[in-house]
Amino acid sequence: MPEAFLEGQSRSRPAGLRDLGLLVTRPRALFARVEDTGAYGWALAVLLVLVTLVGYAEAQTGLYERLVDQDVERAQADLEATQGHLLDRVELRDKMEELRKGGEFNKVLRRLEVIVLSPIGLLVSFLLTASVLYAAVALIGRKPEYHTLMAICTYSGFVILGSQALRLVMMLCYKTTRVDTSLQMLAPAGKYAWLAAFDPFRLWYWLLVGLGVVVTQQLGRRSAIVTVSLLLLVASGVRIGLAYMGS
Repeated sequence: MPEAFLEGQSRSRPAGLRDLGLLVTRPRALFARVEDTGAYGWALAVLLVLVTLVGYAEAQTGLYERLVDQDVERAQADLEATQGHLLDRVELRDKMEELRKGGEFNKVLRRLEVIVLSPIGLLVSFLLTASVLYAAVALIGRKPEYHTLMAICTYSGFVILGSQALRLVMMLCYKTTRVDTSLQMLAPAGKYAWLAAFDPFRLWYWLLVGLGVVVTQQLGRRSAIVTVSLLLLVASGVRIGLAYMGS
Protein backbone atom coordinates (compact mmCIF):
# COMPACT_ATOMS: atom_id res chain seq x y z
CA MET A 1 0.00 0.00 0.00
CA PRO A 2 1.15 3.58 -0.57
CA GLU A 3 2.88 5.15 2.43
CA ALA A 4 0.41 8.04 2.42
CA PHE A 5 -2.49 5.61 2.81
CA LEU A 6 -0.78 3.86 5.72
CA GLU A 7 -0.14 7.21 7.35
CA GLY A 8 -3.80 8.07 6.95
CA GLN A 9 -4.80 4.77 8.48
CA SER A 10 -2.50 5.34 11.47
CA ARG A 11 -4.28 8.64 12.14
CA SER A 12 -7.78 7.20 11.69
CA ARG A 13 -8.33 6.98 15.43
CA PRO A 14 -6.57 8.39 18.50
CA ALA A 15 -4.01 6.31 20.37
CA GLY A 16 -5.32 4.12 23.16
CA LEU A 17 -4.41 1.25 25.42
CA ARG A 18 -4.73 -1.21 22.54
CA ASP A 19 -1.76 0.51 20.88
CA LEU A 20 0.73 0.01 23.72
CA GLY A 21 2.40 -2.85 21.85
CA LEU A 22 3.46 -0.34 19.21
CA LEU A 23 5.61 1.38 21.83
CA VAL A 24 8.18 -1.38 21.37
CA THR A 25 7.60 -2.46 17.79
CA ARG A 26 6.53 0.73 15.97
CA PRO A 27 6.68 3.77 18.27
CA ARG A 28 6.44 6.14 15.31
CA ALA A 29 3.06 4.62 14.39
CA LEU A 30 1.88 5.02 17.99
CA PHE A 31 2.81 8.69 18.19
CA ALA A 32 1.23 9.30 14.77
CA ARG A 33 -2.12 8.52 16.44
CA VAL A 34 -1.63 10.98 19.27
CA GLU A 35 -4.10 13.86 19.08
CA ASP A 36 -4.52 17.12 20.95
CA THR A 37 -7.32 15.73 23.13
CA GLY A 38 -7.60 14.13 26.54
CA ALA A 39 -7.76 10.67 24.96
CA TYR A 40 -4.64 9.61 26.87
CA GLY A 41 -6.56 9.79 30.16
CA TRP A 42 -7.25 6.08 30.42
CA ALA A 43 -3.65 5.23 29.55
CA LEU A 44 -2.42 7.61 32.25
CA ALA A 45 -4.84 6.18 34.81
CA VAL A 46 -3.82 2.59 34.01
CA LEU A 47 -0.14 3.51 34.17
CA LEU A 48 -0.47 5.15 37.58
CA VAL A 49 -2.51 2.23 38.92
CA LEU A 50 0.09 -0.27 37.70
CA VAL A 51 2.92 1.77 39.22
CA THR A 52 1.00 1.80 42.50
CA LEU A 53 0.51 -1.97 42.34
CA VAL A 54 4.22 -2.53 41.69
CA GLY A 55 4.99 -0.33 44.69
CA TYR A 56 2.51 -2.30 46.80
CA ALA A 57 4.18 -5.54 45.71
CA GLU A 58 7.56 -4.11 46.71
CA ALA A 59 6.20 -3.18 50.14
CA GLN A 60 4.69 -6.66 50.56
CA THR A 61 8.09 -8.34 50.10
CA GLY A 62 8.98 -7.31 53.64
CA LEU A 63 12.44 -6.23 52.52
CA TYR A 64 11.93 -2.61 53.52
CA GLU A 65 10.79 -3.68 56.98
CA ARG A 66 13.82 -5.92 57.32
CA LEU A 67 16.11 -3.04 56.34
CA VAL A 68 14.52 -0.77 58.95
CA ASP A 69 14.79 -3.51 61.59
CA GLN A 70 18.49 -3.84 60.83
CA ASP A 71 18.97 -0.09 61.25
CA VAL A 72 17.10 -0.15 64.57
CA GLU A 73 19.19 -3.08 65.82
CA ARG A 74 22.41 -1.24 64.94
CA ALA A 75 21.17 1.92 66.67
CA GLN A 76 20.22 -0.05 69.78
CA ALA A 77 23.58 -1.80 69.83
CA ASP A 78 25.39 1.54 69.51
CA LEU A 79 23.25 3.02 72.27
CA GLU A 80 24.01 0.17 74.62
CA ALA A 81 27.72 0.27 73.83
CA THR A 82 28.12 4.03 74.24
CA GLN A 83 25.58 4.90 76.96
CA GLY A 84 24.78 1.60 78.62
CA HIS A 85 27.16 2.35 81.51
CA LEU A 86 25.80 5.90 81.91
CA LEU A 87 22.08 5.10 82.10
CA ASP A 88 20.19 3.03 84.59
CA ARG A 89 18.21 0.04 83.41
CA VAL A 90 14.86 1.88 83.15
CA GLU A 91 16.30 4.79 81.15
CA LEU A 92 18.11 2.45 78.81
CA ARG A 93 14.95 0.44 78.25
CA ASP A 94 12.96 3.61 77.51
CA LYS A 95 15.50 4.77 74.94
CA MET A 96 15.49 1.33 73.34
CA GLU A 97 11.71 1.53 73.10
CA GLU A 98 11.95 4.98 71.49
CA LEU A 99 14.26 3.56 68.83
CA ARG A 100 11.85 0.69 68.21
CA LYS A 101 8.87 3.04 67.84
CA GLY A 102 10.90 5.23 65.50
CA GLY A 103 11.60 2.16 63.42
CA GLU A 104 7.89 1.35 63.19
CA PHE A 105 7.21 4.90 62.02
CA ASN A 106 9.96 4.60 59.40
CA LYS A 107 8.34 1.40 58.12
CA VAL A 108 5.11 3.30 57.50
CA LEU A 109 7.03 6.05 55.71
CA ARG A 110 8.80 3.51 53.50
CA ARG A 111 5.50 1.93 52.51
CA LEU A 112 4.01 5.33 51.71
CA GLU A 113 7.09 6.19 49.67
CA VAL A 114 6.88 3.17 47.36
CA ILE A 115 3.08 2.95 47.18
CA VAL A 116 1.96 6.59 47.16
CA LEU A 117 4.90 8.83 46.32
CA SER A 118 6.07 6.74 43.39
CA PRO A 119 2.97 7.30 41.18
CA ILE A 120 2.68 10.90 42.36
CA GLY A 121 6.31 11.53 41.46
CA LEU A 122 5.80 9.99 38.04
CA LEU A 123 2.74 12.15 37.38
CA VAL A 124 4.58 15.30 38.49
CA SER A 125 7.49 14.43 36.19
CA PHE A 126 5.07 14.14 33.25
CA LEU A 127 3.50 17.50 34.07
CA LEU A 128 6.88 19.20 34.36
CA THR A 129 8.23 17.61 31.19
CA ALA A 130 5.13 18.53 29.20
CA SER A 131 5.30 22.09 30.54
CA VAL A 132 8.96 22.50 29.56
CA LEU A 133 8.25 21.07 26.11
CA TYR A 134 5.25 23.39 25.80
CA ALA A 135 7.50 26.37 26.50
CA ALA A 136 10.11 25.11 24.02
CA VAL A 137 7.50 24.73 21.28
CA ALA A 138 6.15 28.22 21.97
CA LEU A 139 9.65 29.72 21.93
CA ILE A 140 10.39 28.49 18.42
CA GLY A 141 7.16 30.02 17.15
CA ARG A 142 5.02 26.92 16.76
CA LYS A 143 1.62 26.26 18.30
CA PRO A 144 2.12 24.04 21.36
CA GLU A 145 -0.49 21.39 22.14
CA TYR A 146 -0.37 20.42 25.82
CA HIS A 147 -2.57 17.34 25.51
CA THR A 148 -0.31 16.02 22.76
CA LEU A 149 2.79 16.54 24.91
CA MET A 150 1.15 14.87 27.92
CA ALA A 151 0.12 11.92 25.74
CA ILE A 152 3.70 11.54 24.54
CA CYS A 153 4.99 11.51 28.13
CA THR A 154 2.25 9.10 29.21
CA TYR A 155 2.85 6.47 26.55
CA SER A 156 6.62 6.79 26.91
CA GLY A 157 6.14 6.37 30.66
CA PHE A 158 5.21 2.71 30.25
CA VAL A 159 8.94 2.14 29.75
CA ILE A 160 9.47 3.46 33.29
CA LEU A 161 6.83 0.99 34.48
CA GLY A 162 8.91 -1.76 32.84
CA SER A 163 12.00 -0.65 34.75
CA GLN A 164 10.09 -0.71 38.05
CA ALA A 165 8.70 -4.16 37.32
CA LEU A 166 12.22 -5.40 36.55
CA ARG A 167 13.44 -3.85 39.80
CA LEU A 168 10.72 -5.77 41.68
CA VAL A 169 11.88 -9.02 40.06
CA MET A 170 15.48 -8.28 41.08
CA MET A 171 14.36 -7.54 44.64
CA LEU A 172 12.66 -10.93 44.82
CA CYS A 173 15.65 -12.73 43.28
CA TYR A 174 18.38 -11.07 45.34
CA LYS A 175 16.32 -10.54 48.52
CA THR A 176 17.43 -6.92 48.88
CA THR A 177 16.16 -3.43 48.16
CA ARG A 178 19.59 -2.32 46.93
CA VAL A 179 18.83 -3.01 43.29
CA ASP A 180 18.58 -0.69 40.32
CA THR A 181 18.30 -0.78 36.53
CA SER A 182 21.18 1.69 36.14
CA LEU A 183 24.89 0.93 36.04
CA GLN A 184 25.07 1.78 39.73
CA MET A 185 23.86 -1.77 40.32
CA LEU A 186 27.32 -2.96 39.25
CA ALA A 187 29.19 -0.68 41.67
CA PRO A 188 29.95 -1.35 45.36
CA ALA A 189 27.24 -0.15 47.74
CA GLY A 190 27.52 3.56 48.48
CA LYS A 191 30.10 4.26 45.76
CA TYR A 192 30.08 5.74 42.25
CA ALA A 193 26.67 7.35 42.63
CA TRP A 194 27.17 9.09 39.27
CA LEU A 195 26.56 5.73 37.57
CA ALA A 196 22.86 6.20 38.46
CA ALA A 197 22.66 8.51 35.44
CA PHE A 198 23.27 5.60 33.07
CA ASP A 199 19.95 3.79 32.99
CA PRO A 200 18.90 2.19 29.67
CA PHE A 201 15.21 2.46 30.57
CA ARG A 202 15.48 6.18 31.29
CA LEU A 203 17.43 6.72 28.08
CA TRP A 204 14.77 4.76 26.19
CA TYR A 205 12.08 6.96 27.75
CA TRP A 206 13.74 10.18 26.61
CA LEU A 207 14.39 8.79 23.15
CA LEU A 208 10.66 8.04 22.85
CA VAL A 209 9.77 11.53 24.06
CA GLY A 210 12.09 13.00 21.46
CA LEU A 211 10.61 10.82 18.73
CA GLY A 212 7.10 11.73 19.87
CA VAL A 213 7.56 15.49 19.63
CA VAL A 214 9.08 15.10 16.16
CA VAL A 215 6.35 12.77 14.82
CA THR A 216 3.59 15.02 16.16
CA GLN A 217 5.40 18.01 14.64
CA GLN A 218 5.61 19.84 17.92
CA LEU A 219 9.36 20.31 17.43
CA GLY A 220 11.73 19.90 14.54
CA ARG A 221 14.40 17.21 14.74
CA ARG A 222 17.21 19.56 15.77
CA SER A 223 15.08 21.41 18.34
CA ALA A 224 13.86 18.09 19.76
CA ILE A 225 17.42 16.79 20.15
CA VAL A 226 18.54 19.93 21.98
CA THR A 227 15.47 20.17 24.23
CA VAL A 228 15.27 16.50 25.14
CA SER A 229 19.04 16.32 25.73
CA LEU A 230 18.79 19.19 28.20
CA LEU A 231 15.88 17.50 29.96
CA LEU A 232 17.86 14.26 30.07
CA LEU A 233 20.83 16.04 31.66
CA VAL A 234 18.60 17.64 34.30
CA ALA A 235 16.87 14.34 35.08
CA SER A 236 20.23 12.57 35.29
CA GLY A 237 21.51 15.22 37.68
CA VAL A 238 18.49 14.69 39.92
CA ARG A 239 19.04 10.91 39.92
CA ILE A 240 22.71 11.36 40.79
CA GLY A 241 21.78 13.70 43.63
CA LEU A 242 19.26 11.21 45.01
CA ALA A 243 21.84 8.43 44.69
CA TYR A 244 24.36 10.47 46.70
CA MET A 245 21.76 11.16 49.37
CA GLY A 246 20.93 7.47 49.62
CA SER A 247 24.57 6.34 49.78
